[in-house]
Amino acid sequence: MTIEAKWIAMFEQVFRLCGVAEGDACAVLSENQTRPELPQLAELALARIGARPFHLVLPGKPLAAPVPVRSTGASDAVGRLEPVVQALAASVFVADCTVEGLQHAVELPRILKGGARVLAISHEHPEILERCLPRAEDEAPVREAMRRLKAAREMHVTSRAGTDLRIALAGARVGGVWGFTSKPGTLSHWPAGLVLAFPAAGSVNGSLVLARGDVNLTFKRYLQDPVRLVIERDHAVRVEGESVDADLMRGYFESWGDPSAYAASHVGWGLNRGARWDAMTFYDKADFNGTELRAFAGNFLYSTGANEVAGRHTLGHFDLPLRGCTVALDGVPVVDNGRLV
Repeated sequence: MTIEAKWIAMFEQVFRLCGVAEGDACAVLSENQTRPELPQLAELALARIGARPFHLVLPGKPLAAPVPVRSTGASDAVGRLEPVVQALAASVFVADCTVEGLQHAVELPRILKGGARVLAISHEHPEILERCLPRAEDEAPVREAMRRLKAAREMHVTSRAGTDLRIALAGARVGGVWGFTSKPGTLSHWPAGLVLAFPAAGSVNGSLVLARGDVNLTFKRYLQDPVRLVIERDHAVRVEGESVDADLMRGYFESWGDPSAYAASHVGWGLNRGARWDAMTFYDKADFNGTELRAFAGNFLYSTGANEVAGRHTLGHFDLPLRGCTVALDGVPVVDNGRLV
């Protein structure tokens, strides 16, 4: 792929929003299997700013999971390699170009404790990053959504398709991403524009109905037929449906042999009015990671897998953005039938 000048400029714009300044020591973290244009763009943008970038390129590791692992945000590329952790933690800024991202990586707390600012750059075609370019004004609505979520006691999600899900928010950890971070010891990702809660153990109960056209981002697939998850104390105890979509989900859950793979990771809603639900139609799977679809305005995002708040760690992961849901906090809608209130 030919590097475009406009892409260098957009990387520079986002890095400046992250507070990167002349002379800053900045790590560009990637793997052998990273899309090569992403670390190249990161280096060129950092050079424009006058920062001092260096590259950490990690080789692939033997497969450890029983099935393909996709879009987890739980990269195992670092592999607890101490010199790498120390180098990242000592950096002012980390451009994370790993395939899966460091959001849930086991090394992340130590990296952030060192004061590094980490931007996880989603592993996809630069055109997607360009369309979902973060802006300074994106921060305020996400912070407002976080404020509302932190103040609430319960999230209740319903839909005409049959979703009826209640999430107790006591003890939940609330987070939001707007595509950049200038605070030391924090992480954001690009594309962005969503607010999330990681519920405490035993907080999620009810039913989640994925309707036709909803998205299974782990499979990078629009559903053709409804699938109903019956959820008790966080765990999907039944996957109901007589279709290929239901069979695929049941098979992936079962392959992990791990109850945590069935459990809730995080819940939230999308705030990015520039992100598109139909974007997956336009790209080959190798060019598309799906971060945009987590963030499109008015979606309800339900995810299974790792949840540090609940003490659960697994690489089994589903990201499931649903359309047409109503999301209410203590009875007050923040999303009404798939539209931001």
